[in-house]
Amino acid sequence: MKEILHYSTDWLLGFADGGWAIIILAAISFFESIIFPIPPDPFLLAIALIQRPLSIWLAILVTISSVLGALVGYWIGSKLGRPLLSRIFSAQKIAYAEKLLTRYGVWATILAGLTPIPYKVFAIAAGVLGLNLRIFVFASIVGRGIRFLSIGLLVAIYGERIKSFIENNFNIITICIGLVMIIILVGFKMADKLGLARK
Repeated sequence: MKEILHYSTDWLLGFADGGWAIIILAAISFFESIIFPIPPDPFLLAIALIQRPLSIWLAILVTISSVLGALVGYWIGSKLGRPLLSRIFSAQKIAYAEKLLTRYGVWATILAGLTPIPYKVFAIAAGVLGLNLRIFVFASIVGRGIRFLSIGLLVAIYGERIKSFIENNFNIITICIGLVMIIILVGFKMADKLGLARK
């Protein structure tokens, strides 16, 4: 499976400097939020480096496409429910996503959109669990936006120099950002508790 994904990624990256590159990038971003196994990050990086002046706009395009795909995933989850979810993903991934969504809601969606956690599982699970749609959209925009705009901004600022750094450390970067988000969440929770205690 890993070899298939590797060859598929290399094949798709071959379109990075073609006329269809931006359309293919948007399509990959859209379907990755539903079922596609390859994340859009390497394609965004490759195309942004070729079209550096458009790197931030490309990141915005990927964010929008990804969130639109997640909305389709949410709709699928709400209409077809748990049986479909169980057919597509492992029981372990489903249980993990449901646990986080039930407990943290918006924050779990932001983290899923930001980190290497499979975002598509959360999108469909959010529909199954009936997570508030507005909250889901907001969280998806924040999580996906931070993730993809980070790439766009780094390419816009550093260009080719940032390529190897992102490729070698992307998971670490997103996990670190995710940890910052968790720290912010804990801070809000503590502040809320202190506020209630004073009342």
